[in-house]
Amino acid sequence: MTTTLGTASADPGEIDTGRLEVGETRDGSPFGLPVAVINGERSGKTLYIQAASDGDELNGVGVVQRLVPQLDPTALAGTILIVGIVNYHAFQVAQHRNPIDDTKMNRAYPGNETGTSSERIAAATFEAAMRADLVLDLHQGSTSRMIDEVRVRCGKRHRLHSACLELAKVFGCGYILDQKGPEGQLARAAPDEGVPTVDPELGGAVGWDETSIQKGVEGIFNVLTYYDFLEGSVDPSPQTRARGFEQYGASCGGLISFQVELGERVQRGETLFEVTTPFGEPKTTVSADSDGILWRTRRLPQVATGEYVCSVATDIDEH
Repeated sequence: MTTTLGTASADPGEIDTGRLEVGETRDGSPFGLPVAVINGERSGKTLYIQAASDGDELNGVGVVQRLVPQLDPTALAGTILIVGIVNYHAFQVAQHRNPIDDTKMNRAYPGNETGTSSERIAAATFEAAMRADLVLDLHQGSTSRMIDEVRVRCGKRHRLHSACLELAKVFGCGYILDQKGPEGQLARAAPDEGVPTVDPELGGAVGWDETSIQKGVEGIFNVLTYYDFLEGSVDPSPQTRARGFEQYGASCGGLISFQVELGERVQRGETLFEVTTPFGEPKTTVSADSDGILWRTRRLPQVATGEYVCSVATDIDEH
């Protein structure tokens, strides 16, 4: 059966790319999101993938760029639907939020087809996602430094929690954040409609990072194999799961020196970072309030009073 997404249309055993029209720009020109349809030669499940719902989170775009040329629809069972760039306006100007309505796109789901710019884009991509059996919403830690992880955002009491957790484990980044997310996230809205969804957070970078992109490609192939899109087998390995965060800011201005490496385990009371003057004179040190893992840090060394510095993941186990 022919499968379409926007102007992309593929018969069984074919790939096609096109555009999903979602509105007009300020000069009245229509614009569309880049989309792809990979229609397997054999029937099976449907996987929906999207990237760059935050316009400066580009590792997901790198994953899509590398993934699609490796896919052979004649060897595939089922269908893959891809929206390669969701936040069209933010991507054009390399910003996080949609500049048309100053909105973070991943707070706009399930969207509104007659609403704001972000709500209309969210509605169009949500409709595409709801055609799928599984959803991967590719993100990264913006321009911060962050470990590669997969986030389960539906909450532990959700009826699809175990299915989402399984999907995260199969993706196999090594780390899972299992914490209910804010309203408006795709990974919260889609499970409410019965579709297991996770958001792989593929590190953090200015531009993109090849190591994290490769992990993303490998993760998608893990999913495709485990859920029978491709022949073969995958034995998911144990993942380090965190169920909470503690965030740390600067109590004074200056230059940050981290005393712990990203991804390292820390103990309560262990020094995370110190703040010095431009001449190296100590001003303050900040220690961990709990045992955990240094999960995310700011990229630039300079901070003002109260500015974000780092996050420590807590409530750790192996899953």
